[in-house]
Amino acid sequence: MAAETRTPPFAQDPAARRDLAVRAAVAQGLIGGDPYGRVAAPLVCLLDADGIRASAAALTGAFAAAVAPGTPVLHTFAVKATPLVPVLRLLAAEGIGCEVAGPGELALARAAGLPADRVVLDSPAKTPAELREALDLGIAVNADNRQELARLDALVPAAPTRSALGIRINPQTGAGTIDALSTATARSKFGVPLRDPGARAWLVRAFLDRPWLTRLHVHSGSQGVPPARIARGVRELHALAEEINAAAGRRQVDTLDIGGGLPVNFASDEPTPTYGQYVAALRGAVPALFDGSYGLVTEFGRSLLAKHGLVLARVEYTKTAGGRPVALTHAGVQLATRTVYAPEVWPLRILPYDAEGAPKSGPPVAQDVAGPACFAGDLLATARELPRLEPGDLIAVPDTGAYFFTAHYGYNSLPRPAVHGFTIPPAGTVRFTPLRAAQSLADVVAEAGGDLRDALL
Repeated sequence: MAAETRTPPFAQDPAARRDLAVRAAVAQGLIGGDPYGRVAAPLVCLLDADGIRASAAALTGAFAAAVAPGTPVLHTFAVKATPLVPVLRLLAAEGIGCEVAGPGELALARAAGLPADRVVLDSPAKTPAELREALDLGIAVNADNRQELARLDALVPAAPTRSALGIRINPQTGAGTIDALSTATARSKFGVPLRDPGARAWLVRAFLDRPWLTRLHVHSGSQGVPPARIARGVRELHALAEEINAAAGRRQVDTLDIGGGLPVNFASDEPTPTYGQYVAALRGAVPALFDGSYGLVTEFGRSLLAKHGLVLARVEYTKTAGGRPVALTHAGVQLATRTVYAPEVWPLRILPYDAEGAPKSGPPVAQDVAGPACFAGDLLATARELPRLEPGDLIAVPDTGAYFFTAHYGYNSLPRPAVHGFTIPPAGTVRFTPLRAAQSLADVVAEAGGDLRDALL
């Protein structure tokens, strides 16, 4: 008789998985050290591979349960969220393609082995060379504006392509709580503004004049935009597709790229809103979206990766200033740029651990958690209630798997830290694998023109 397989308690519990990973990172020498720097590194970043797989399954499962049988659905990952080739490779193995916004991200997708028919190019400032490369490769392209469409007019007749081609619209359905991330405002730089005078009629005519245009694209969501508002943008997209197809007398638009932008809960481990809740919002706003009339493309980024990233940093020094304790750590603006410059809209949790990687307890004390950069505002948290931190302790910063440590900001020439993926097999032993090597000081010098030092003499 086969032995019963039991799900260990840490398998689905984010806090338990995190505690195991922190303790293992210390025990296996990925982070730690003493005041004299004799052991390990003072900063490391972790990605939970099992968690990423679970998010991918939640996304694909939510849509599979809603669409009509046989509906083609391509889920792509917004590479800008976590531009690491091993991550793209892992997602590809889970059935997720890539949405790229420029030649660098396209190069990463190709390095990860993504086939052309699972890649979508959406940059708002594509050069003629980038368009030509996409058409040569057969990558789907969403034109951002009228002038870009004119460039495609010149390229497509001269070079027949396997690329699926479409136009991005801005539904102008309004902003969320973070203006800088709101892509569907009246004056957003993205897409053809649907409610501007004459725009809708121009879009219909553009499709009728170009039989090779078969897609419409919208991205109306991001952090701070609730699912109901994202769904309103998708509803506008669907209505425009129906209008174009009615005018064409055929099903010219056959695919709707509905973007991504599902927000993330940074206040706790709870993964809300869920993909199921998002699909429910879409079904409420656009019931016909799932009836099989259109193929679907999605472009989620933050919601797939954020919850599965963890920054670990050593507390190097502590002091008191103005009567308040300050912990000086190695994690700051270089990793959490948005939090440092806009803490009110990008707050992060700070989780304290002792030098051995065990969760730290004790009376809460209001203290600042500072980074290593040489300016006063390099703070991850201000007056945060935590057990009093001491030199050698560790802080863990969760929910950083997207747009944080993978989008390094080179202030003070601080080097990029190592990134390790981890899995936790049923036995409970954490296994780490390198995803990106730490940047050496020689790398920093080379990037700063070290081999050209006499160029201005």
